[in-house]
Amino acid sequence: MPAIVMDKPGSGAQFEAKFTFYVFLCCIMAAFGGLMFGYDIGISGGVTSMDDFLIKFFPKVYLRKHEARENNYCKYDNQYLQLFTSSLYMAALIFTFFASYACKKYGRRPTMRAASLFFLAGVILNAAAMNLTMLIIGRILLGIGVGFANNAVPLFLSEIAPARIRGGLNILFQLLITVGILVANLVNYWTSGIHPSGWRISLGLAGVPAILLCVGSLFIAETPTSLIQRGHLEEGKATLRKIRGTPNVDAEYNEICRACEAANLVKHPFRKLANRRNRPPLVIAIVLQVFQQFTGINAIMFYAPVLFQTIGFKNDASLLSSVITGLVNVLCTMVSVLYVDKVGRRVLLLEAAVQMLISQVGIGTILLINLKSANTLHHTVAVVVVILVCTFVSCFAWSWGPLGWLIPSETFPLETRAAGYSFAVSSNMLFTFIIAQAFLSMLCHMRAGIFYFFSGWIVVMGLFVVFFLPETKGIPIDEIDRIWRQHWYWKRYMDNADAELKVQKEQAATV
Repeated sequence: MPAIVMDKPGSGAQFEAKFTFYVFLCCIMAAFGGLMFGYDIGISGGVTSMDDFLIKFFPKVYLRKHEARENNYCKYDNQYLQLFTSSLYMAALIFTFFASYACKKYGRRPTMRAASLFFLAGVILNAAAMNLTMLIIGRILLGIGVGFANNAVPLFLSEIAPARIRGGLNILFQLLITVGILVANLVNYWTSGIHPSGWRISLGLAGVPAILLCVGSLFIAETPTSLIQRGHLEEGKATLRKIRGTPNVDAEYNEICRACEAANLVKHPFRKLANRRNRPPLVIAIVLQVFQQFTGINAIMFYAPVLFQTIGFKNDASLLSSVITGLVNVLCTMVSVLYVDKVGRRVLLLEAAVQMLISQVGIGTILLINLKSANTLHHTVAVVVVILVCTFVSCFAWSWGPLGWLIPSETFPLETRAAGYSFAVSSNMLFTFIIAQAFLSMLCHMRAGIFYFFSGWIVVMGLFVVFFLPETKGIPIDEIDRIWRQHWYWKRYMDNADAELKVQKEQAATV
């Protein structure tokens, strides 16, 4: 029998909810958007290290890679090669705002379907690419799909899940991102031995998770919040009964209706975000996404094969090392699924900041001492670097990776939820683009110092969590407002906003 969870909003009412198999199935289907995104993250780094791919599109990089005396840190320093990876994220940055509109106007489910179709179009162009133009256009279409999926999926998961297990179910999105990265690394390891078109197979198989998301979107339910907000009241209530596994949904239904009524009065949600009361969730959503990228994780995940080749691994060995880090990523994300709703968000973030700092400083110090311009690391030292990379990836996987998506998806009020979350996604895509476009050049110029650069940011991240991030564990999504009123710093925005609203009502009554 499904477990019953009693969600207690601040009003004193109780929301009864069973964790049903149907909810679990809906969450898995939706989370295929994460699989799609993760596969692309993992596949791009492996493909850019394949000789056949470099010969066709980046012959100068191929020649530099095999030049015996070339600077270790600068072999892959090429703006067009970086553009192959980063163009996707610029497209996602731009189209995330269109995705926000689609989420509100048409619902979370159709937005996920559109994401899969854009992604499939990009996959076809990439796999069939005959020149760099086709390759980049394909990457842009992939980016549109990622922008739509990364908006719709976390919102869907947060709205369909019971509050007490919302964190764990939402992290399915990040879990499948890590699964996608692992699968991509395995595919790259396999296709690296297929000449001359192994890279086409790697890029073409990205269509599989997109098809799974498209098919899944045909069978899952729309969220009750989205249905009610768009005026489908009876359908929304019926869906709420179905996903909660109980007929006793009146308290939660009324709470959602109240939130939807307030949300529908807001005609310009992006303008509404500028109000003082929306400042706390907006700042935190953007800052968490910036911090997530400045841990250095995507520099490692995008370019893991390139990084491992830089320190002396051969092509097959570097791809195998990427498989190992991908496996660590998956296993440790499951830690977050199990513990995020038990120990809370802050504990995981703070513990991971300490562990990531030690790992980054360790990697930087080893490379600074041992890796010069034209040598390779001793095998034992290189293995230590791989272990430190795995240590770094492990703590990111149970903290800043999943929680960077979870927290913004659960902290905005309904009237600005889609718009606010689009700012979170766009911030993530902007700084992912910056890191992807700049990392190989930064590695060339900063050398081992790049790891100290990321270490400095990790210190800042930890301090931000200590002083400015409230705990959201166990709070119903439409009652999240109260965490700001209880926080030592953010409550000033809520108090001032309430005072301004009272004055406005008094003025309106006088008129």
